[in-house]
Amino acid sequence: MRVAFVGKGGSGKTTLSALFARHLARSGVPLVAIDGDINQHLAHALGLDEDANFGAPPLSSRTGEIKDLLRGDNPRIVSREAMVKTTPPGRGSRLLRLLGDDDLHIRHVERVGGVPLMVTGAFDESDLGVACYHSKLGAVELYLNHLVDGPGEYVVVDMTAGADAFASGLFTRFDMTFLVVEPTRKSVSVYRQYREHAAEFGIPIAVVGNKVTGEDDLLFLKEHVGDDLLAYCEQSSYVRAQEQGREQGELESHNLHALTRLKDAVDARTKDWATFQRHAVEFHLRNAAAWANDATGHDLAAQVDPEFHHGPEALAAATAPAGPPAGAAVPSIAP
Repeated sequence: MRVAFVGKGGSGKTTLSALFARHLARSGVPLVAIDGDINQHLAHALGLDEDANFGAPPLSSRTGEIKDLLRGDNPRIVSREAMVKTTPPGRGSRLLRLLGDDDLHIRHVERVGGVPLMVTGAFDESDLGVACYHSKLGAVELYLNHLVDGPGEYVVVDMTAGADAFASGLFTRFDMTFLVVEPTRKSVSVYRQYREHAAEFGIPIAVVGNKVTGEDDLLFLKEHVGDDLLAYCEQSSYVRAQEQGREQGELESHNLHALTRLKDAVDARTKDWATFQRHAVEFHLRNAAAWANDATGHDLAAQVDPEFHHGPEALAAATAPAGPPAGAAVPSIAP
């Protein structure tokens, strides 16, 4: 299942992404975390020393090679230049298993604090004035478009802050979106923006209250988010100690219970591959008409394969050994 953490800048979504990913990792489930925020702090939140650098290359540094890998033998995609971030898979595309032995996972995953992590890459000086951060997220969107995650497998993505996470179709790539909300008017305002955007496309969201210090904070959240409030985390001395580089001890029992509530909510979701594929096609056609046809010089609507149905059966078909050519004699096997 794919999980996104979103929220107002400073709400604690990166911290909660890290806590949730580590919570999953301790239970031994297959897991990949992805830092998709413009401020690349998830590795440090997972325990990487502040003076250390993440070792694996960022996904955005090898977008062209990732496109070549994922387009495979799909005849509808004529080149990497004709493949854009919204290009959906079709017959002949390379579909991925979580933590499979493919080039993408081998090159880009590094364990931090026991969590397999990939990063998009920071918005650097060469990008200033010529690119938006969503160009960095293109490889993440392509990865999620071509991933077939199975039961009991998890992808946890720390997304960009604010309603900016809805600036591309990436927000439709998740089975559950956790909206981190502080007990403040500004944070509630971002929640309302998210709720409106998500409702338009039927995207499931749940609110995780954060930095709750007492009954007044909890009542404020209940008043403004109502039944969307799934769980809440109290101010954490464990988190503060980690941020200060001190011995952390154990996460508070209430906050640990909140993480369990989040996992239970994710596990209760039913994977809907048909809706996933429908959203992928819809946003690809939108992007094709808005900019991608002109940018590539191709009619990218032709990349949509109407006979392709995403999910485990497509993965099984893509990885099945090829049979003998048509008309070839099939050797008999003696008993």
